[in-house]
Amino acid sequence: MMLKEIRSGGQTGVDRAALEAAIAVRLPYAGWCPAGGWAEDLPEPPGLLRLYPMLRETPSSDPAQRTVWNVRDSDATLILVHSAADPLPPGTLLTVDTAHELGKPCLLVPFDVLHDADEVAVLIKIGLGAFTMLNIAGPRESESPGIQGMAQALLVRVLPLLRGEG
Repeated sequence: MMLKEIRSGGQTGVDRAALEAAIAVRLPYAGWCPAGGWAEDLPEPPGLLRLYPMLRETPSSDPAQRTVWNVRDSDATLILVHSAADPLPPGTLLTVDTAHELGKPCLLVPFDVLHDADEVAVLIKIGLGAFTMLNIAGPRESESPGIQGMAQALLVRVLPLLRGEG
């Protein structure tokens, strides 16, 4: 099975990088966002939904529901972080815990160890197995400055490889 869709909650940082990378490589995206389309940089409705109309609102404005539903509705989850040595922020930790609770494959990729697109694509294929819908998550930009740009640059190169284009 090859990658057919990216899922993300659209928060700043890795989530937003995933959406932007999917759009850049013409890969369909979907996912859940908090009620009102809330994100830390877009707190007023329609928030994220103005920029990413394929996202759907959860009934709750609590970002935790979005996190859980995106893991639930995906085949696997990829988490990008600056360093494996850094403690995971609460939302990222919730993503990992939810994946484990639901028995969904979850892979953490730290930029301080891996940043070559071919290497990361191989690791994802081995670490996550077969999937068509990939949830991509990680820290918010405010929790990990610079992560959004790093994640987007990597994902623009990795997503076509996961889709079988390279």
